[in-house]
Amino acid sequence: MSASATTPASSAAEGDFTHRQIMTILAGLMMGMFLAALDQTIVATAIRTIADDLHGFSVQAWATTAFLITSTISTPLYGKLSDIYGRRRFFLAAIGIFVIGSALCGMAGDMYQLAAYRAVQGVGAGGLMSLALAIIGDIVPPRERAKYQGYFLAVFGSASVLGPVLGGLFAEADDVLGIAGWRYIFYINVPLGLVAMAVVARVLHLPHHRTDHRIDWPGALALVVGLVPLLTVAEQGRDWGWGSGRAILCYVIGAVGLVAFVLAERAYKDEALLPPRLFRIRTFGVGAASSFVVGMAMFGGLMMVPLYLQIVKGSSPMVAGLQMIPFVLGIMTGSIVFGQIIFRTGRYRFIPIVGSALMLAALFLFSLITADTPLPLTMGIMLLMGLGLGGNMQPIVTAVQNAVSPREIGTATSAVTFFRQMGGTLGTAVFLSVLFAAVPGRIRDAFTTAQTDPEFQAALRDNPEQAPALQAGQSAEGLDDTSFINTLDDVIAHPFKVGFSESMSLVFLIAALIMIAGLAVVLFLPELPLQNRSAAAARAAEDAEAKAAAENR
Repeated sequence: MSASATTPASSAAEGDFTHRQIMTILAGLMMGMFLAALDQTIVATAIRTIADDLHGFSVQAWATTAFLITSTISTPLYGKLSDIYGRRRFFLAAIGIFVIGSALCGMAGDMYQLAAYRAVQGVGAGGLMSLALAIIGDIVPPRERAKYQGYFLAVFGSASVLGPVLGGLFAEADDVLGIAGWRYIFYINVPLGLVAMAVVARVLHLPHHRTDHRIDWPGALALVVGLVPLLTVAEQGRDWGWGSGRAILCYVIGAVGLVAFVLAERAYKDEALLPPRLFRIRTFGVGAASSFVVGMAMFGGLMMVPLYLQIVKGSSPMVAGLQMIPFVLGIMTGSIVFGQIIFRTGRYRFIPIVGSALMLAALFLFSLITADTPLPLTMGIMLLMGLGLGGNMQPIVTAVQNAVSPREIGTATSAVTFFRQMGGTLGTAVFLSVLFAAVPGRIRDAFTTAQTDPEFQAALRDNPEQAPALQAGQSAEGLDDTSFINTLDDVIAHPFKVGFSESMSLVFLIAALIMIAGLAVVLFLPELPLQNRSAAAARAAEDAEAKAAAENR
């Protein structure tokens, strides 16, 4: 074994870090995570403007699909490789790849180029989130870890608000210094990424002793073969048709790939990309299952909230981002409060149970909101949802990191992140399909009811030019662009908003039912004593014991 990194501080060399050292490292990690979190929301806000400018509206979804595929697949690879070779080089590589991909995206000449460059971005993004959480596991003992992971959730929440605001700002700017405004959505990542690389390169020095391992390339290849078609059909199935020939082909190839992946993991055993032995650790198994289910409910449900604000309440993307602030405040408050409880009591099991219960309550309350629900009430439910998330995500990661070997922190952390992303992808695909399948019928029912209302009849007589929009808006094809709703008289637009609101309520109700399963799963989470040493300190102690044993032979 050979040391691959040294540290400037003697305490760090032994695997122990001071609060000041931790906060310095944390600054670099947060910058890297902010890049990944911001990119997803900022691009989603501006994608329609980008597609129009690049004359590729019909293929715009591929820009999202390409990023999703590469970021999901690369996540477990980063975790495993960083366990073998060390975190620092792979975290720096992730930032560098993300910056290069961002610069290329800003120069894209058509949507197909943009999709290819977004795939490059995704390769980098796959390591930013999971490696940051793994590095915290390296330098902070489990009992104290929740305090610091709260900062990460604050970054995630802040990006959820800033993304739509910046995305709307850049998308609305036709030209900035001779360059189309939307291109700055990607160019902004370049200086931020370079600063993050400089900070990380300067402050992130972790003790690491490389051990010789086989790299599970067959498992990695099988994972690609299994996930690429399944993620593709999850994103494109609504347009293709879930039973179309292309969709069925994706199902078959994906199933073959997943079977090959399981066989490869069994053959490689402890050296596998996702070692089967980890799933026999109850905490890890519960954490992975919980992350998958919570990912479905969280991402699939939360994506409805901005749609509700923009379509039903008429908010612009920028305003909708600001209206999501209660959600961010909830995440930050929940993270800080629950983190302090873990630190002071050393107990964590009940916290994700409480967090899941709060999320369940929030999703159920979301299912009750209507087109006429006062906005402050909706924002109050956002706060409750944020509190639930703050009590769910970070304690699960802490529990998993506490339960596995200190030499498998990266693999375990990236696996939890991987399952959450997979759940989010599936939830998003399912919920969007449910939404757009339900919307036309709900709008027709709302118009049937409205036609007996004298006020609605009077509005139609006063605005006869808006009649064609009524017929078009009651079909799935007519809802490809919902911006026309904001041009209608308020009374005429109300049935559209009622139809959307009722359809979203159905989605939230399904998400609540899924969250019941998430709550049931997390009830099986065991309570293990939280260790008082960081993973780096534990590894250093193991190495010292092994060295002493070898010398005494």
